[in-house]
Amino acid sequence: MNKIKTSFTLTTIALLTFLTLSGCGGSQEPISHTKGIYMLMDTSGTYAFELKKAQGIINYILGSLNPGDSFAVARIDSGSFSEKDIIHKVTFDKRPSVATNQKRVFADKVDAFIKNVQKSPYTDISGGMLQAVEWLNETKVGKKKILIFSDMEEELAEGHIRDFQIPLEKFEVIALNVTKLRSDIIDPREYLDRLNDWRLKVESGGGTWLIINDLERLEPIIGH
Repeated sequence: MNKIKTSFTLTTIALLTFLTLSGCGGSQEPISHTKGIYMLMDTSGTYAFELKKAQGIINYILGSLNPGDSFAVARIDSGSFSEKDIIHKVTFDKRPSVATNQKRVFADKVDAFIKNVQKSPYTDISGGMLQAVEWLNETKVGKKKILIFSDMEEELAEGHIRDFQIPLEKFEVIALNVTKLRSDIIDPREYLDRLNDWRLKVESGGGTWLIINDLERLEPIIGH
């Protein structure tokens, strides 16, 4: 009789343990190892002439992303919190041959845009970042990165409000090719203060901030 009771007790414990573990596991979403990259390109002023460099970065990224990863490229315009400023976006198919064709189409779309780019009078960087957050969250990727190809000088059209915190938890924001303005050369503190202000804005939203001015060192974009 004691053996039967002991066997019943052990079976009950094992069943309860299994149900507990199953319940815990069932409440957690599977971890995604895919990457999502959203790249913003400044098209204002002299930066429109820098876009060939941006195209080289885009081609590098296209060659490095895997099936299942997501990628979007958008222009920084007068009001960048808008789908209309997205040049092209895609989540690459799990089939490598299909993903390769998607990358070819992507490169062609970007090339056509750069050849016919129209300069923007304003640079709504914050609006572009907010659009990037929205899109990357929808993709459900595991790693989310926002790249900003700009001098990081934000100029807003009259009436546009961007003085708010951008939700950037689990996002990495990377500023690329941050060229110095004429006023920066006269007073370098302006350049340093501008970048520090953006760092504080990103970090206050829960994100991480990185600057890459040496475009020969692009590994951090894809490498982790």
